[in-house]
Amino acid sequence: MGKLEPTKAVRLPLVIGAYAIYLEKIIMTESALWYYLIPLFPLLAASWLAISYLFFNNRGEAGEKHTARVASLASLASLLLLLAVDMLALWQGVPGQTQALTWFNAGDYHLSFSLRLDTLGLSIGTLVALIAFLTTRFSINYLHREAGFQRFFMVISLFTSAMLLIVLAGNALLAFIGWELAGVSSYLLIGYALDRPNATKNANRAFVTNRIGDAGFILAMAFSLLWWNSLEWPVILENAQQHSTLAVGVVALGFLLAALAKSALVPFSPWISRALEGPTPSSAIFYGSLMVHAGVYLVIRLQPLWEQVPLFMILLAVLGALTALYGFLSGLVQTDVKSSLMFSTTGQVGVMFLLCGLGYFTLAAWYLALHAIWRAYQFLHAPALMHLVSRPARPVPAWMQRCPKLYIAALQRFWLDSFADAVWVRPLSLMARDVQAFDDRIVNRMVGLPGATGVYPTLSGHQSDQRIGHARGMAGRLLQWVAAWSYWFEEQLILRGGGEGLLSVLNRLGKSFDKLDYLLSQPRYLLLMVVVTFAVIL
Repeated sequence: MGKLEPTKAVRLPLVIGAYAIYLEKIIMTESALWYYLIPLFPLLAASWLAISYLFFNNRGEAGEKHTARVASLASLASLLLLLAVDMLALWQGVPGQTQALTWFNAGDYHLSFSLRLDTLGLSIGTLVALIAFLTTRFSINYLHREAGFQRFFMVISLFTSAMLLIVLAGNALLAFIGWELAGVSSYLLIGYALDRPNATKNANRAFVTNRIGDAGFILAMAFSLLWWNSLEWPVILENAQQHSTLAVGVVALGFLLAALAKSALVPFSPWISRALEGPTPSSAIFYGSLMVHAGVYLVIRLQPLWEQVPLFMILLAVLGALTALYGFLSGLVQTDVKSSLMFSTTGQVGVMFLLCGLGYFTLAAWYLALHAIWRAYQFLHAPALMHLVSRPARPVPAWMQRCPKLYIAALQRFWLDSFADAVWVRPLSLMARDVQAFDDRIVNRMVGLPGATGVYPTLSGHQSDQRIGHARGMAGRLLQWVAAWSYWFEEQLILRGGGEGLLSVLNRLGKSFDKLDYLLSQPRYLLLMVVVTFAVIL
């Protein structure tokens, strides 16, 4: 009889087990530092691509191969390392909360670099790494000979690192770093076509809207530190079950605001439909499959927090239902593929929030994973679909045609775009413009930098050669008054010639110091200073 060969069904578990033991002994040492390589690989790739672009002339078609190789290998390394951790988790159990380094330690406050490698984090993290790797590979041929090839892959690598930080972070501070990096990456890729005003305008709209959610995240972290002296997820969730409803409600409100803005729920939905100005791969990975689900993931991660405040469970369900209805009705009247997919995504994310509000957090997590896979495929397949399909877009359903008011409302996206522009985008843009004008006219002059051109109003009512922009609101008028007063002081006392003002005084002082310096440099005065010095010492 010949030697009995084990079947594939028997060999596969043996190979997996042997590989897990090897990883445990060789790779996964007692230090938890190895886990941090998962988000670090894409971050290092983004840094290297930026450095090589600036200093080593990694540009144009000649640098595409190197750029694609670096970005692909970094995302692949994160994916393989996550798969290794997954196999170890199947073999020995999930690592759970891991802490390797201390970030800040003062009194009762202790902030650390910690990761939460539980079932939820490892599952969604592996999915993030897989979709990021596939999207990176897809983008190589899709963006061939594009002017911003290197810039695109640098931002994609940065975004991959950001999403892995959000999913795997063990505390709110590390998650917030990923949160901000994802927002910056989104801004850079929405405005990828720098020469198109519409792209830069929509990038600003998305950036401003997400800053509102970021403010909520910061407030939640601030109150967590104030009341509970920690930002670790387990500590926050444990204290949420022990403290008063008011404290828990304030922290939960901040995190909820961050989740609503990032996942584009009503009333923050308009920004995401405007974010499709970037290349199709960025639309797939940002708004189709990954970043749009970051808010859902945050809600699932903080499940005990919402359960302590029933009002927020109701709010999750209501806003989720409204967003699902908004996405469904608005998607019916779209005529292009990407907009239809985007409104469909918005509606599905609303359903996930609805499930969380009803208490089905596990079902929402499964829904998130499956929807991310399917939507990434649809977005990446959209360019080929546009070439294959020759028929026009489907007509509006008959029941909507019988309701012209509903049709007009859906066509206008229920006027949420105008509402968002009026409530937060335009005021924040005007305030930013006033602050920029103050910076140009006052701060730059104080540090010696040239100011912007224009005409300045003086306190006396006369117009000089430079002018600060028209003020808006009480804060703007205050800034204008400070600018005008500062310019008057500068014009009357500092820049005035003819023997008047501080300028002439400074000139006379300068000449006196020059004479004193000249005298002290003479040998006789130098000898006198040496003698005086010895006299004082002795």
